Amino acid sequence: MQLQKNEQSYTYADYCAWNDDKRWELIEGVPYAMAPGPSQEHQSISRDLFGQLYNFLKGKPCKLFSAPFDVRLNAETDDDTVVQPDILVVCDASKLDGKSCVGAPDFIVEITSPSSLRLDRLIKLLQYQRAGVREYWIVEPESKSVSVHLLENGKYTITAYGDDEIAPVHVLEGCEIILRDVFDV
Repeated sequence: MQLQKNEQSYTYADYCAWNDDKRWELIEGVPYAMAPGPSQEHQSISRDLFGQLYNFLKGKPCKLFSAPFDVRLNAETDDDTVVQPDILVVCDASKLDGKSCVGAPDFIVEITSPSSLRLDRLIKLLQYQRAGVREYWIVEPESKSVSVHLLENGKYTITAYGDDEIAPVHVLEGCEIILRDVFDV
């Protein structure tokens, strides 16, 4: 949900100064209030997906994070876009500053909710593509499906998977997610 569009544009520094006990994302200077708390189904899907990724990445150099964890997509320029994906993987340790990811992670997962559909499918998708996120998954609990967006020549190509399939994580060679286990809430 967008706070409101006005003439004021905010940056990461402004975002860090907010202390109203709400979670926000900032996209091109516009604040978006995040839903109060994820549903039980959302939490279960996130836990099971995170678990499979954690088991695969254990002992490997890539780092796995879950929300809330700030991703500053354009920190090197305007620093006015800060998102908190449900799950993310960063393989370049130099992008981690101790409290956020500075630049594009290699892999992002967003689990949709009715209030986040437009943001996840349109607004964030374009931001992730522009920032160079190599692989972006949109997980849809209602349809028990995953849309995998792979960055090729600056644009995303899309492949869809259902809950009875195994989805490869292309940026993590050898990693496959058993979707039946993710959606079996």
